[in-house]
Amino acid sequence: MRRNIKARYLMVVTAVLSLIGMSLTHAEGNTANASANFSPYVDETGRIRLPTDFRRTMVHLGSWHVPEGDASGFHDVYADGKAVDEFRKTGKFPDGAAIVKELRASTAGNYTTGTGVSYANNTIKQWFVMIKDRQGRFPKNTSWGDGWGWALVKNDGTNINVSANYKKDCISCHTPVKDKDWIYVEGYPTLFPKK
Repeated sequence: MRRNIKARYLMVVTAVLSLIGMSLTHAEGNTANASANFSPYVDETGRIRLPTDFRRTMVHLGSWHVPEGDASGFHDVYADGKAVDEFRKTGKFPDGAAIVKELRASTAGNYTTGTGVSYANNTIKQWFVMIKDRQGRFPKNTSWGDGWGWALVKNDGTNINVSANYKKDCISCHTPVKDKDWIYVEGYPTLFPKK
């Protein structure tokens, strides 16, 4: 009789522990899913990564050409398609919208279209990634604030955000467009299609 009670007790304890384990696994999965549902380019701690193959999977918003200095070259800007659709409807980027700016070196040459024509070459200098965050999800992460996640990714193969603090490393370049949600939308004709 005691063996049966002991066996039943062990079965109940095993079943309870199994249920607790499943609950914890499910909860962890929900946290990861919640982060993925927000943005597939952000992990649960707020680390931002460069979207893979974004030139093929994202929409080209527009380009800037900087003729000289450290940031010289072409700055091609991309966003996810849902963000473009939402901006066209509302004039605002939706929560989780991803924007990527790729800085490429340029080369100038003489062509049938003119002399000193510049084009983007294969030398990538760096990338900037911004993720719209309307909820302030990562208040303790210094890469997040003012409604966005801010990242600088160097062309070293690590895909790591090297910006330690967006207030020191990022926002000063965006201050002139604070009233436009920190984005230079005038350079992105894709957001404003002709009617």
